[in-house]
Amino acid sequence: MNPSGIIDLVPVEVRRQWTQKGIYPNKSVYTLFQEHAQHHPSNPAVMSLDQIITYAELLDKTQRLANSFKNLGIVPGDVIAYQLPNTWRSCAIDLAAAALGAIVAPFPPGRGRLDIESLLKRCHARVVIVEQEHANIDLCELIESLRPTLLSLRILVVEGEAKSGWHTLDSLFQTLPIHSSALPQVSPDSPVRFLISSGTESEPKWVAYSHNALVGGRGRFLQRIHSNGKTFRGFYLMPLGTAFGSTATFGVLSWLGGSIVLMKQFEIAGAIKAIGKLKPTHIFGVPTMFQRIAADPALQETDTSSLIAIISGGAKIDEASIYRSTEAFRCSFISLYGSADGVNCHTTLLDDLSTVINKAGQPNPDICSIRIVDDQRQDVAQGDLGEIAARGPLSPMQYVNAPELDAMYRDKDGWVYTGDLGFIDQDGYLILSGRKKDIIIRGGTNISPVQIENIAVSHPAVISAACVPISDPDLGQRVCLCLVLRDGMEYLSLSQFTHYLREHGLETNKLPEYLRYYKQLPLNPAGKIDKKQLATELELINQYLKKHNLSKESANV
Repeated sequence: MNPSGIIDLVPVEVRRQWTQKGIYPNKSVYTLFQEHAQHHPSNPAVMSLDQIITYAELLDKTQRLANSFKNLGIVPGDVIAYQLPNTWRSCAIDLAAAALGAIVAPFPPGRGRLDIESLLKRCHARVVIVEQEHANIDLCELIESLRPTLLSLRILVVEGEAKSGWHTLDSLFQTLPIHSSALPQVSPDSPVRFLISSGTESEPKWVAYSHNALVGGRGRFLQRIHSNGKTFRGFYLMPLGTAFGSTATFGVLSWLGGSIVLMKQFEIAGAIKAIGKLKPTHIFGVPTMFQRIAADPALQETDTSSLIAIISGGAKIDEASIYRSTEAFRCSFISLYGSADGVNCHTTLLDDLSTVINKAGQPNPDICSIRIVDDQRQDVAQGDLGEIAARGPLSPMQYVNAPELDAMYRDKDGWVYTGDLGFIDQDGYLILSGRKKDIIIRGGTNISPVQIENIAVSHPAVISAACVPISDPDLGQRVCLCLVLRDGMEYLSLSQFTHYLREHGLETNKLPEYLRYYKQLPLNPAGKIDKKQLATELELINQYLKKHNLSKESANV
């Protein structure tokens, strides 16, 4: 047990083996970053179109912030939650908390009141840091309204103008830098960050990660895709507050000693400009982001020669989008299957495009081992379909204050059971086959949304697609296909599009019955397509159609 009360569900002897093998650095996140800053102080740490922060500058800002946190009473095990746009400040908060043995619990902008309340309660945050306003919502006012329910919350910090009862983030950077003698001894096996994971539960959940697991696990993944860490320049399109974004501070800065490229929020024109000006070697994003950038003609006029690979995670990407992305970005494509819950498998630069399209990569035990199990959690034969289970150096400690989730998804040996289906082929590659729960059931027929989406996106007019269920009193569920088209393309009718799906091999009993067009599909705070929002909107449309006795063809918009 450590000061935070977090326990580690991975057996001690297993963690010890990873340390003995040299997989874990067995140093704290802050110590590793400080070593890089001392060895190459003038190298860029965080880059944006309007500012470059060197390692020496970021170390100075980190030490000042750590001193302010300490003066405010932050001690090892305390939780610092924050919701901020992508800037160097997030990295400084991560590192300052790590220096004090505290834990950061970032969550991406866009979370609503219920989620924020649930997240802050669940992690027992002592500090919360937010921007003054986001999406026309006064976040300070929102936090203050929640304070009676947040018993652990003591310190309020705003990025913006001074406000009664609040510290400003800028003022916390004005304190003198903390002296190394004032810093506590921090165990690399203690928690340093809670990663947010939405999963299939109604409320988002936190997953606790130690210094060793973040650096020696998630950071080692980065090292595998680019061995020369000092030249690594990762452009993070998604919020750093997501699980995918966690490798920025802890992997790129603390482990590799490379640079990260940021923009405050995802925006296509800004992303293309940053590629040309800041010369990233790798770009991290989710499929919808790459689909949108690849469809913009401006990318073809941009110098992409610095790019080694784009890394797509968060959701499975279809074949057509992979081809379009490699052609548009003019670099390699790495497909990442991973989650905050402790899963990582990915393709590499050595894999050909056919492998990237069809497989999730070969599991690497130095990062994450993969097992395929049956409903009794027993291993199945190689090649047989089953549930994917994972454990490795990147494995988290436990779910935060959620023993029911530990009981549901973890076992006594530290394996996490993902709910994803797959198998290991004869060459040792993981093949994904969807999720146990991600199935639309229409009249007893199981329909895979991914299968329909992959065919839909292969249409030359389509940028992105999402399949969602609509409830039906007779069949249980019906299928609605939501599409985003390239600029200037003509809308197809439902019958025209189902004809296209049939021509490309989709069985008649899986054809969608509703079709809806969007200028952009709604995204959740992690940048993934928000199918929950789509389903809610479509249920309202469905009710309207029924009320006015309109046909399903009328769902075309």
